[in-house]
Amino acid sequence: MKLLISAFIACLVYCILLLGSENQLEVGALVILAFATSLVGKKLGLMDKLALAVREHPQFPAYASIAGVLITMLVFHNSHFALLMLATVLIYSIVCLGLNIQFGYIGIVNFAGAAFFGIGSYTAAILATHTAIPHLLVLFIAASISALIGSILIYPVLRTRGHYAALVTIAFGILFRNFLEVNDTLGGPQGLKIPPLTIFGWNLSDGLDIAGFELSFYIPYLLIALILLIASFRITRNLERSWIGLSMDMVRTDEIAASTFGVNIAHWKVVAFTLGNFIAGMAGALYGMMTAYVAPNNFTFADSLILVSIVILGGIGNPWGIIPAAAIVVILPEKLQFIQEYRFLLYAIVVILILLFRPDGLLPRRIREYFPGNKAGGQK
Repeated sequence: MKLLISAFIACLVYCILLLGSENQLEVGALVILAFATSLVGKKLGLMDKLALAVREHPQFPAYASIAGVLITMLVFHNSHFALLMLATVLIYSIVCLGLNIQFGYIGIVNFAGAAFFGIGSYTAAILATHTAIPHLLVLFIAASISALIGSILIYPVLRTRGHYAALVTIAFGILFRNFLEVNDTLGGPQGLKIPPLTIFGWNLSDGLDIAGFELSFYIPYLLIALILLIASFRITRNLERSWIGLSMDMVRTDEIAASTFGVNIAHWKVVAFTLGNFIAGMAGALYGMMTAYVAPNNFTFADSLILVSIVILGGIGNPWGIIPAAAIVVILPEKLQFIQEYRFLLYAIVVILILLFRPDGLLPRRIREYFPGNKAGGQK
């Protein structure tokens, strides 16, 4: 437990320093420090000890993650940019949990993640602007619309295999952006403004003032994103450990063998694809209301690649790897803006180095293990 607490404190301090750093030398030094620490930790066997400690205390990472977000939020209580980045990390993590169900569990590579993210945002924009539906309900309606469109797209995907199925999602993502750009009703290339999220008459964008302390208006959005992330994470983990997750693993591993055991291949692909897009649409609706603006350029094929890269970088099939991967992908390019157009080149180099030293991602998914007391055959 002492090792876990020490690692939590070290990671929290590092994240706070990175978020608060504005000096280019400090950012570069922190990035180098992270690589050096990971290499030294691997050489000394600290990573293996840390993994063993996590197995002994499986609930600690969840509580530590929540505490870390809340402490970081308090530290940057009036820093709009830092809180915006933190909220974006949480929202991207929610989207990638949906993609993880599709990619990591059932084996469908969805290169239209940004499109379903955008469907949620545009649905929220239309409903919040032209209807009196409560905004919390708008989040779930937007998620349902995204899931409905995904349930239609899955049928041509079912008739293809491998990279051909990925091409269907690529085509849909490109078609979605082009549709937005030529549709003047949806704002065309200029996009749409979205009314801020309002809960029981409280406009979340008005900010907060508690006992003379001014709090950023991003804090309520951050807390809602945290709640949705916890709910999505629980759904994902319970799905993984259940007999449904076992059936999805069978489909991903070998469709022919799974079908011989009576597993309905098409059924589970539809379920995984629809559920994943529901989660992505919900995150998109929240993101649109938080930024108060949506435009076609926010949901390009490049954005879909970024979402897929988060899933791969974190470790395909492991929900725990998504959050640190999302933090790297969202925060690092923003902090490296001092090198202008070369910042994405450096970011790409960092991702390549991580994949070289951790080819299965930051936190690879362990092989499913069966043990007494778990009837579904979940993972330890």
